[in-house]
Amino acid sequence: MSRDRHAPRARAARGPVAVPAALLALSHPALIVTAAVAAVGLVCSASFRIIDGDFWQHLTVGKAIWQLHAVPRVHLWTWPGYGTPEVLPSWGFAALLWPFWSAGGVVGLFVWRWWTTLAAFGLAWAAARRMGARGLTPLVWIVICSLVYRQRSLVRPETLAAVLLALEIWILEVRRARALASGSDASGRGGDPAPWLILVAWVWANAHISYFLGFVPIAAHVIDDLRAGRPAAAQWLALVGVAALAASFANPFGGQALWQPFDYMIRLRHDPLFQGIGELRPVRWTAHLRDATFVPLVGWPLLLAWRARRFGLDRVEALLCLFFTAYAVSSQRFLGAHAVVAASYAARDLDAWVATRRWPAWTARPAVRAALAVVAIVAAGFPEWSRADRPLAVAIDMKRFPVAACDFMGAHGVAGRGFAQTDVGGYQLWRFWPDRSRLPWMDIHQTGTPEDRSDYAAVFSRRSGWAEITRRVTFDYVVLARFQLPGDSLRDVLDADPAWAPVFLDDAGSLVRRDGPLRAVADSFGYHVLGAGPERMQALAAAWEADSVLRVRARAELEREAAGSPLNAGAERGLGLLALAERRYADARAHLRRALALEPDAPHSHEALGMVALWDRQPLEALREFELERAVSGPRPGLELRMGLACQGAGDPAGARRHFERELEIDPGNARVRMLIEALQAPGR
Repeated sequence: MSRDRHAPRARAARGPVAVPAALLALSHPALIVTAAVAAVGLVCSASFRIIDGDFWQHLTVGKAIWQLHAVPRVHLWTWPGYGTPEVLPSWGFAALLWPFWSAGGVVGLFVWRWWTTLAAFGLAWAAARRMGARGLTPLVWIVICSLVYRQRSLVRPETLAAVLLALEIWILEVRRARALASGSDASGRGGDPAPWLILVAWVWANAHISYFLGFVPIAAHVIDDLRAGRPAAAQWLALVGVAALAASFANPFGGQALWQPFDYMIRLRHDPLFQGIGELRPVRWTAHLRDATFVPLVGWPLLLAWRARRFGLDRVEALLCLFFTAYAVSSQRFLGAHAVVAASYAARDLDAWVATRRWPAWTARPAVRAALAVVAIVAAGFPEWSRADRPLAVAIDMKRFPVAACDFMGAHGVAGRGFAQTDVGGYQLWRFWPDRSRLPWMDIHQTGTPEDRSDYAAVFSRRSGWAEITRRVTFDYVVLARFQLPGDSLRDVLDADPAWAPVFLDDAGSLVRRDGPLRAVADSFGYHVLGAGPERMQALAAAWEADSVLRVRARAELEREAAGSPLNAGAERGLGLLALAERRYADARAHLRRALALEPDAPHSHEALGMVALWDRQPLEALREFELERAVSGPRPGLELRMGLACQGAGDPAGARRHFERELEIDPGNARVRMLIEALQAPGR
């Protein structure tokens, strides 16, 4: 392959307008300003509320390492497996993360997110520059890649792995650039950066099970050296790779830690529990139509093909593009790694493509080019940074974690053999470790026997799952997230079982007790009318219409729930529905408004407010609320019908008919809607 593969021919083909040579220097003001804006963009990409609860267990592991002054070799995080031998492949990440939390709390976690994001993409930019990308376009592309990386920028060990991957690519491209510049097959001389790959591999093997990804770029460069007629360089790099692999064994768990990713690929990925984890599934194309996910996935191969046609194929880039694109498409978890690699190579390609375009004369000034790049960065990033469901913030979304439920556990002596979802179990572990009597049943790594994992998956996938697991395991209490995914019926199953009673309820979690060792807690605090699941609430709302005594009992329990936790949108919504049933419209509005203030995107709240307005003969207000409900939860049976009734009340028969017809499209068998349409078509209407 020719030595001019990286840049020279592209620079010669800029067209009628040449970019001043000063733009090639890192010290040029235009480049400094653009880089600063790009850095702000990278920080924005990593600045949204932390919603993933895995970090609670990582913090617990980090705290344990610092307190014990050793890496635990046995399982300390759940009660079924307590004390059994365990491999902690991410112990290095946890140990590094703990000082950030210890020093800065929530801000410390975001400092971790910021520095890892800036380091990963800063190194990607440095690698692109080593390959000849000296313009401003690479900074725009890197910010675009950070928008994909954003969904993986949570406080997880893969953030450290991203930095190591980018560092490795930069080291290898520095090495390749020197070889191309010298035209020599010599290697291993003073100044050769390849030996640093050994240190990178060692750190990676102690930080995350994705360590094997680090050997992919090494293999690609060995192949490139061989094909380019540099056998000595290929041999030297292969020896470095072998040394890097040997260094990877220098971890507290030896070969067991290195075997884990292969154990997953061979065995564990067929486990029903792992098959149900969304991020391990292939990319869902329809789920990413409005974000930047497909820009690197599609754009990189296109730019690679263009560059190959114009300047010749870059074998390293082709091999990495093939591997990382296939890996990212097959598992959403690797979209972040793909974005980091694409940030280096596609940035170089895009810069070369832009350099061959004809530009108007007014774009020749560096300041103008910098302004265009800044506008492009902001325009590309703003839709993602301003997302309503992921707004810019430096905070943890504590509404997702059972804070008050754990307070209740601590205050009332709730302990024993508990069952908890992994979504809330990480926080429970964080709150109570090292108290062995309050550890969860399963942790974020889905540790346990194959039977444990199979039973856990069954609990949340079929109604009979709970009966199956309790035939072999006895639980004293259950901690559940209140949010229920499709197919999950555990809350409803427990509500229907007289042996269980909810003793604490709020928006983040529910706590139920069995009629056993904790019977006194159930007798003192058990709810008798309310339940943990939606089926009980729906049945209750239908029953209290004609039962004033039930309404009194329900109101007392809803008020108790609302007073028991600041996360009480569900209780306020229930009180609003109860007030609506009693025609207390002002009270209904007040409760529902409070519910929406706590949980703006909660389904059914705007719909309930619309019903309040409709019954209170305020059809235009009702229509506005129904439209807000449709924006939140999408079209569903019944909503268009109510909007049609609101239009009728407002004297808009055409609008009423339009909504009724939409209702029929959603629910073709709705006889009531057909009657309403026929009434609108009657003579004189």
